[in-house]
Amino acid sequence: MIHVVETRATAGQVREMLETLQTYIKLAVDVRRRILAGGGGMHADCEAALLEDGSQQADIWGAGWLPESREVRFESLINIRPKRGNRAMMIEDERLRTTIEQIVRERFGAA
Repeated sequence: MIHVVETRATAGQVREMLETLQTYIKLAVDVRRRILAGGGGMHADCEAALLEDGSQQADIWGAGWLPESREVRFESLINIRPKRGNRAMMIEDERLRTTIEQIVRERFGAA
């Protein structure tokens, strides 16, 4: 199940977001609105949830959360954006990764 998380995620939301992949939550993070969508099998599904919620595609980046190790990952197909200077699945901009990590940790209570 995909949830759009604007404040701290509840334990129930985290359980539901883990239903598909069990140990890893795929995320799309809106860096302008400082919210995220998580769950499901593809980052693009999370991205679609944010777009439906009013986010702009240029503000959304793909990431992942491993609850057990509390690790944030920065790889996703939705991150391939040659026109924005990101030619790989990995987010190449260190400042952008830092911002995304802050948002993810705030939403999952790991700040």
